[in-house]
Amino acid sequence: MILRCCLLLAFAVPVGAQSALARHDVDAPISFDADRIEVRDTASQALLTGSVRIVQGTMTLTADQVKLYYTRTGGKDPQVDRLDAQNRVVLTSPSERATGRYGIYDVTQRVVTMTGDVVLTRGESVLRGQRLVIDLDSGRSTLDAAGVGGPGKPATGGGRVSGRFVVPPRTPK
Repeated sequence: MILRCCLLLAFAVPVGAQSALARHDVDAPISFDADRIEVRDTASQALLTGSVRIVQGTMTLTADQVKLYYTRTGGKDPQVDRLDAQNRVVLTSPSERATGRYGIYDVTQRVVTMTGDVVLTRGESVLRGQRLVIDLDSGRSTLDAAGVGGPGKPATGGGRVSGRFVVPPRTPK
């Protein structure tokens, strides 16, 4: 029950209008599966490991491991502050897909950050970089080449952002 409440709160923030996730149904039930769950209530953490899959409406998050950090105040249900996903992290919506080695969803700040060989795909358009930051309030996304190495890993530098925008055929006037 604690995990279900944590997951519901984690995905309860709407994404900005510029993203397909702006149409995400935040009231949809959340389902998840993993090989293992470990609740560390005294540390206010829950750890899902082994082919983790979290689904809410049309949004899916998969990773090898997801750690939830939460706070509990006044005997109320826990409130998720942050989700950390690592190893083969994939976030998908009906029209977008982002992959990377690490993903951090700061629920309090309403910011999603993915690092480590990030690939953002929408239709046939593809962008590549080392760090993707999505502001869920404004819908603004930033992709850059100077990545963050992730937990216990040094930051990487150099390189460039690359990609391909596919422009649909235009009808003559």
